[in-house]
Amino acid sequence: MPEPGAAWPPAPIRTGRLVLRESEPRDRAAFIELFASPDVGTYIGGPKPRDELERTTAELPGRRPGLFVVDLGGALIGMITLDPHDTDAAKTELGYLFLPEAWGHGYASEACTAALGWFAGANPGEKVALCTQTANAPSMRLAAKLGFTEVKRFEAYGAEQWLGVWSQQNARQP
Repeated sequence: MPEPGAAWPPAPIRTGRLVLRESEPRDRAAFIELFASPDVGTYIGGPKPRDELERTTAELPGRRPGLFVVDLGGALIGMITLDPHDTDAAKTELGYLFLPEAWGHGYASEACTAALGWFAGANPGEKVALCTQTANAPSMRLAAKLGFTEVKRFEAYGAEQWLGVWSQQNARQP
């Protein structure tokens, strides 16, 4: 999550192909699709029932400090989060979810690089954590590409987890 002094929401962040922005009412259907997808849910505890999501998802979903919608051509393809993380490794954790049709195109790398760049500018010197299952090979590759370095591995949710940390000093350009 951005530090208390950081303005939220920031102006939309534009990359070569994407816009990182606040959520809008038009994003609701894509939020539901994201959390109902069995593919997306593989490493995060499984999909949520679509009927439950239809009932419980706000008309303006995901509008909170630390959450960016990843927009491609005017449509949500994923989301990036920068949330509080309570460990010695870092005070903030990077998270990301993308719709399956957006996988394999470099969007996650592009969006995470932009979000980390914004975070570094708003919070100079602050580190960012990332946690993922070691079995999630694409996420492990992305962590390495972004410059996260391993802090530890541990068992949680019935699977081996990986915790890495990113700082401006070890950041890599994808």
